[in-house]
Amino acid sequence: MHSFADMAKALNRSPIYLTGLQKRFELPVFAGASYSAAYIAFLCGIIALRTFDIAEETLRDLWQLEKKLLQLLHVDSIGSPTWFLDACGATTHSERRLLLTNHDLGVPLTGGELQTGLDFADSPPELFPGHDMGEDALRVLREGLKIRARILAAVATELPHVRTATKWVKFLAKPPLRSKPGPRN
Repeated sequence: MHSFADMAKALNRSPIYLTGLQKRFELPVFAGASYSAAYIAFLCGIIALRTFDIAEETLRDLWQLEKKLLQLLHVDSIGSPTWFLDACGATTHSERRLLLTNHDLGVPLTGGELQTGLDFADSPPELFPGHDMGEDALRVLREGLKIRARILAAVATELPHVRTATKWVKFLAKPPLRSKPGPRN
């Protein structure tokens, strides 16, 4: 577990910037060394996508859709205060993982299938099924996949520019050439 200061240092961002992200993405705030590696991995992903010029509003829209999908799938019933980002940092089966929450849906993200109806909570059943109240996990998944596709296309477009900028910055980081002392007249 990490402190807020550790997180700011690891992400190379000011505490004010990180506090703003926490507020805008409605993330829990903890005292002391209570931030998990998954929490930091989530913020790292947001910062990386912002580097690729993805609008924060687009990221927040996708974030809300992914959290809604996970609620419809009852992932929120496991009792963790950070249930929506506990999978961040996992690296296996990327073809099955949501973009921001990084949750593994268990099937490739085609939008054609989804295992619904899982509920890990000890809560009373709803009076009406979610889809009867207008909540449809496949609809939410498809909306999220549309935004995800736009983000990935934008990243692919921006990637050559980021690579060029990285090469250019390496040139700036080189120490200046020292002039060799020559013969004096």
